[in-house]
Amino acid sequence: MSVHHTQAERLRAAATALQDEPLSLQQLFRLHGRAGPGALLVVLAVPCLLPVPGAGMLLSMGMLMVAWMIWRYYPRLVMPRKVGRFQLSPSMARRALNTLAWLYEKAARVMRTRQRWWMQPGHRVWLAPFVAAMAMVIFLPIPFGNVVPAAALLLIGLGLVFEDGLAMLSGVVLGVALLAVLAALAGGAAHWAPELWAAWFARLP
Repeated sequence: MSVHHTQAERLRAAATALQDEPLSLQQLFRLHGRAGPGALLVVLAVPCLLPVPGAGMLLSMGMLMVAWMIWRYYPRLVMPRKVGRFQLSPSMARRALNTLAWLYEKAARVMRTRQRWWMQPGHRVWLAPFVAAMAMVIFLPIPFGNVVPAAALLLIGLGLVFEDGLAMLSGVVLGVALLAVLAALAGGAAHWAPELWAAWFARLP
């Protein structure tokens, strides 16, 4: 049995054993054992895909801290202390644990070690700014704005866990496409805003 299936079993067992107590992100991270930066990104990204109140704002700040640590210390990363204290309710913790287990099981079917060139420590020069950019998008009050950047970070995190460079590249492509769309929308808004503003004032008595 692969280490990733063993990891999934450990997470499912933790979900079953969880009592009516909250689970901190630090505890969730520790369940990954000797986890690396990939598992850290996965743990921070998954709650952003779930309807957890306040998760996007706090976790985006945590992702910014992770981006700084990637720049300075990659691949030796730890959970930021303040972010690690964030607690999931018992029901949300069970959902997060089962979601993580499901992700590892599904990812193990399609991901494998390939294109390890993407794993080299020198890639922190683009990985850190990319994580920071996704964190800032998650921080913005955009309806369902957490989903795409969190999915991009999730792909990168799983890519690091499975040493799958193709998965990392997929996450980068998804994130860059999102930034391009946001830039186009911002450019369109900047172009049309003065005309709309002038038209609105022209209607005033």
